[in-house]
Amino acid sequence: MNFVQPEYAFRPTPDMAARPPARHPVVVIGAGPVGLALAIDLAQRGTRVVLLDEDRTVSVGSRGLCYAKRTLEIFDRLECAAPMLDKGVTWQVGKVFFGEGQVYSFDLLPEGGHRFPAFINLQQYWLEKFLVDRAQAAAALDLRWKSRVTAVEPRGDHVALTVETPQGSYAIDADWVVACDGARSPTRKALGLDFRGRVFEDRFLIADVRMKADFPPERWFWFEPPFHAGGSTLLHKQPDDLWRIDFQLGWNADPEAEKDPERVRSRVRAMLGPDAPFELEWVSVYTFQCRRLERFRHGRVLFAGDAAHQVSPFGARGANSGVQDADNLAWKLALVVDGLAPERLLDSYDSERTEAADENILNSTRATDFITPKNAASRVFRDATLELAREHAFARRLVNSGRLSVPTKHAASPLSSPDADTFAGGVAPGAPALDAPDGAGWLLGRLKHGFSLLLFGSPDAAAFDTLSRWPVPVRASAVPASAELAWKRYDARPGTAYLFRPDQHVCWRGRALDLAAIESALARALGRETA
Repeated sequence: MNFVQPEYAFRPTPDMAARPPARHPVVVIGAGPVGLALAIDLAQRGTRVVLLDEDRTVSVGSRGLCYAKRTLEIFDRLECAAPMLDKGVTWQVGKVFFGEGQVYSFDLLPEGGHRFPAFINLQQYWLEKFLVDRAQAAAALDLRWKSRVTAVEPRGDHVALTVETPQGSYAIDADWVVACDGARSPTRKALGLDFRGRVFEDRFLIADVRMKADFPPERWFWFEPPFHAGGSTLLHKQPDDLWRIDFQLGWNADPEAEKDPERVRSRVRAMLGPDAPFELEWVSVYTFQCRRLERFRHGRVLFAGDAAHQVSPFGARGANSGVQDADNLAWKLALVVDGLAPERLLDSYDSERTEAADENILNSTRATDFITPKNAASRVFRDATLELAREHAFARRLVNSGRLSVPTKHAASPLSSPDADTFAGGVAPGAPALDAPDGAGWLLGRLKHGFSLLLFGSPDAAAFDTLSRWPVPVRASAVPASAELAWKRYDARPGTAYLFRPDQHVCWRGRALDLAAIESALARALGRETA
């Protein structure tokens, strides 16, 4: 392997001898991509956070591989996107095959004027290493390895935790706990919670294959290829001459037998040819699941990522959605901890991210049903759709090899103020910001810290000064008319203003800089007003 698995040291903490138990504002359980992103975000906002992980290293295998544009924008705000972009494989084109031939191709980002690509492919171990590097540089973040949480007990105004380490167990208390401890979440089990949803009767084999190949950096998906009769296959390029191949196995396949190296090599040889040189680096088998917790907030314990929801992997909606959970939660939790917002603001995390989970589950379920038809009629429909898609654009919209991850637009969010003015397009309240060149850099660069306001046109110094002196200040800046693409994307005219939440979602917009309306929208976005 080109990647050297890091080993992070366990370090004793003064909490081990504290009597009564030390109390922390926030404890995050699980140092995977979601837990790391959340803890970094909180620390970056000045909130002290303890991050506990039972292991002492990062993931093994590619696992969450595809990271979407919105997720990269979040990582940029967390100051760790640069090494990911340098290492990752950039792509935006996908191709769909049926039988022996290509059906069609698609471009996920045909329009220019974006700082970040549609997707990068990056093995999860690299992603986690870059996040750990950033976490270790955050002064307000205490990252504790070899620290397994063995008990979670809600106690009114706090949560009591028991932590097991190589030097014995100790107790700590937390005002708030966020469980990012994965699909088998011990925290979820400790609270007696379970998922609702579907487990599909199908399995896929993942193989990380090291080989020299001149395939382009694209997403290739085959329905019924000649080298894997009766199933589907997916191919992605990774860094370091690695390729990710997913083979459909069927429900009756024996997961352990299918992981036998020679059996996997036989499948890869059928795909690449009998003489193609390659090496296996990692193999796994997964089952399609589309499930979630009924609620993501349970008092002072909140759930994020796979601990809260699971989706089938086609569409890259798992890790991306989890990072967006963290993006949604961190600013709300920081404001509550600082006493700047009421606890009910955290209920909006539940409502918004369960909405996102339902959207991802719906798309993932539809993809699963199309990829793996469960009866003869469904297979006839799928195959006829693929044949039509060779020649007809309308049929391509019906082909579903995985609707790729896009951020959820929380149009009905209680934190959003409905439009009082008329907009023909732009970015509606509840939707994430769109990036564009702004004349000096990139628009999202203006929206990295707290609440932000963009005024399209000449700045208003007196009004901007008022915004900066509110109890929760709003950072304001003016977008010059020369930034034509930004004006177009926001359906702007001179005087148009947009107010953004700290997670870069729009919470208000208007055709004039109306301070009273902005103050009211800010109160609503803080959970102080919901009507």
